[in-house]
Amino acid sequence: MIFKGKPVKVIISGNAKKEFEDLNREVGVELLRGIRNSDQQILLRSIKQKVELLKENPEAGIHIAKNKIPKEYIWKYDANNIWKINLSGAWRMLYTIDGKEVEIIAVILDIVDHNEYDKKFGYRKR
Repeated sequence: MIFKGKPVKVIISGNAKKEFEDLNREVGVELLRGIRNSDQQILLRSIKQKVELLKENPEAGIHIAKNKIPKEYIWKYDANNIWKINLSGAWRMLYTIDGKEVEIIAVILDIVDHNEYDKKFGYRKR
């Protein structure tokens, strides 16, 4: 896909890669057992749909304020910009955009539920 005149690549990395692989495995087992519509399957479809959306527009998510970026993402991924995109079931996909001269790369860093998202970003419980 092309965004602002540059090709876009989406990479699932870090914690997100493990979460995505685990979810794929769980869904595979469910499908073998004849389960055709579960929360895990809905979440996996949601992730795949949002990855396609990010290929079209890496800025489709909500930009997180710099002072809210958890140090974990700065240290681990050298990410100085974080975006979130809402998934089904109150899950969040967190990513960074790395713009090179030749291409734009959206790197998905984490897939977390709402409680974990609130904890990472310092939001209080309701």
